[in-house]
Amino acid sequence: MDKTFSWSGIKKEAKRVRWPKRKDVAEDTGEVLIFTGFFALYFVLCEFVVTGILKMIGIGA
Repeated sequence: MDKTFSWSGIKKEAKRVRWPKRKDVAEDTGEVLIFTGFFALYFVLCEFVVTGILKMIGIGA
């Protein structure tokens, strides 16, 4: 039997995992939310600009 994925090996590896601290997770979450909001605003602005250009040349409603 191959011992690569034994229960003892899994437990040993799980103990070696270094989990992030709560502060680090909060900071990363904040950065993700800020960038997501920025890109959402950017794409909405781009859509308004393209829609305005299309209306000026007579395409669209």
